[in-house]
This record gives sequence, C-alpha cells and structure tokens, in this order.
Amino acid sequence: MIGSYSLTTEELQEAYGDGACNCPSPNEQMALVFSQARPFDLVELEQLLRSVGWSQRPMRKVQIALDNSLLKVGLWRHDQSFPRLIGFARCTGDGVLEATVWDVAVHPIYQGFGLGKLLMDYVNRSLRDIGIRRITLFADPGVVAFYKSQGWLLEPKGHRCAFWYAN
Repeated sequence: MIGSYSLTTEELQEAYGDGACNCPSPNEQMALVFSQARPFDLVELEQLLRSVGWSQRPMRKVQIALDNSLLKVGLWRHDQSFPRLIGFARCTGDGVLEATVWDVAVHPIYQGFGLGKLLMDYVNRSLRDIGIRRITLFADPGVVAFYKSQGWLLEPKGHRCAFWYAN
C-alpha cells in the first residue's frame, strides 16, 4: 500500500535541492523523495549498487560518469539528520533526441513495493520534460522481465542494435 507522508515544498528544496519531489511511499510513516539536485556521496552510492549485486567500480570513474550523465536521480528515504539513498538511476544521451537508461537500482530492502516502477516513471517523465522522445534501456538479463512488465519492448528482430564488449 502506498502511503501519503510527504514533505512541504520548502522542506524538499532545502534538503534535496531545486526540483525535488515527493515519491509515494509504501509506509505512511516514511517520506521518500526524488532528487536530481542532491549530490551523491560516492561511498553511499557504491553501497547501494553493491547491495543489488553490481561489481565495484573505481570511484574516480564513477564521478566522471555522473558528471557526464544527461540525467541522474536519487531516491532518498528522508531523515531530518541523515537522508539515505535507497534508489538510483542514470541516463546518457545527446540532450535533444535520444537517451539511454544505464544504471537503475533499488536497495533490496525496498524492492517489491513498486518503487522501481515509480523510479522508472520519474526518469521517463524527466526525459520527456526536456524533449527526449526516444528512450532506450540497457538491462541485465535478470531484470528483463521487470522492464517488460513496465511496458518496455525488447528489440523485436534483433537487427537494430548489438552490444559488443571489448576484452
């Protein structure tokens, strides 16, 4: 069940920056916030990504990737003194025509409540708000079913794209 605990516009802006907004919460005692403006603590981001099974990435390179991303969004569990990063998404693109969603993670403790869907809805809305109409997604095989359930379509003929990994 999605609850309705939310922060005021002033609280959102003060703690999470311009454009931050409330995210529906599975617990009416817990406020959740989407923010594109709040800086990421790289250690906290690494912990989130490791919690979903990703391998460790060099923090210096992660920072460069964040700096060069078209869109990066955090999903925060609000706490007055120490907000916790519980979700994350990152997109690259040209800023005009196309964008690709690369990194999406929701901490396992918070999975199963629809937060991944809400995060992807937020990402899609944000990209469309800046005029992006063609959104592609790179996903590991283990989460393809999740994205299909959200309406994402697999490239039907296998002819439009290919991913090659260099040795």
